[in-house]
Amino acid sequence: MADKRGRKPGFRMSDEHRVKIQNSNILNALIEHIEGNRDMSATQVSAGLGLLRKVLPDVSSVEMKLEGELDVTLTTKQQRDAAVAAATRADR
Repeated sequence: MADKRGRKPGFRMSDEHRVKIQNSNILNALIEHIEGNRDMSATQVSAGLGLLRKVLPDVSSVEMKLEGELDVTLTTKQQRDAAVAAATRADR
């Protein structure tokens, strides 16, 4: 049974899989920083966010065409914009 466990000698993970692992490491580092488990400088946080923007899709740029009834959930950007608009109206 020991022969069937693990990878065969000479196995090479695909480049796509390697990139996914690297991206998840960046995300995990940022999450650990937010939770207070890892110290990161402002430059490191900024660089991590910049790298994630390159590999993760921008949710606000996704377009969907649907028919019928729809329960809409706003994206974070839309919620922020709505809150700013409401605050602006309240100031007047």
